[in-house]
Amino acid sequence: MKLDILAIGVHPDDVELGCSGTLINEIKNGKTAGIVDLTQGELGTRGTIETRYHEAANAAMIMGVAVRENLKMRDGFFENDEENKLKLITAIRKYQPQIVLANALHDRHPDHGRAGKLIAEACFLSGLSKIETKDEHGNIQQKWRPAYVLHYIQDWYHEPDLIIDISASFDQRMKAIQAYTTQFHTENQVAGPQTYISTPDFLEAIIARARMLGKKIGVKFAEGYITEKKIGISSLDALIQIET
Repeated sequence: MKLDILAIGVHPDDVELGCSGTLINEIKNGKTAGIVDLTQGELGTRGTIETRYHEAANAAMIMGVAVRENLKMRDGFFENDEENKLKLITAIRKYQPQIVLANALHDRHPDHGRAGKLIAEACFLSGLSKIETKDEHGNIQQKWRPAYVLHYIQDWYHEPDLIIDISASFDQRMKAIQAYTTQFHTENQVAGPQTYISTPDFLEAIIARARMLGKKIGVKFAEGYITEKKIGISSLDALIQIET
């Protein structure tokens, strides 16, 4: 299945928190989008591997993504090594996305930054024909390099290179986040020990971040991205004027 956009997160719920508004926007515009989770989130204090899969499936349905798969790397202990690069290159070549949305390059959780670098490097290496990978049927895959890798902003704030208006998709985005009933404070929250992300303050901060980014471009809510590759346009017509 060829995708227009592939969102990659090291933990189930990273995509929902970081870039789900953008995914929902693009799906509404007729684009095909999917998600690859690198780990099963098995080190999370609350919930289990089984509940994470259930929550991730519910969130995927809310967002409307075409596919979601898990590469089952080791939560907390995966390395940016050849084995994991090849796993991810295989997924990138399988879906052939034009744009990849990826974990932050530097963040509070060490998995985020390590995953961000792993994703960026795998996207580049996926374009090299001498790196051989095979699909699930044993067929040799064709090389594929996404045009852009955009790193979403996670816990630590980074000044974005690109800001996307998600005002029309914000309510749907929050429903996708709240599908993780073992993780976040919602009216359906599952009981468990209190953690950094299970308090009402955490979701309030997520909303505040979206409002702050929206204010920068004169809209109600937005998501921000960092890119190591300069974004170019072929015509000034590509600039979208947002009324302020």
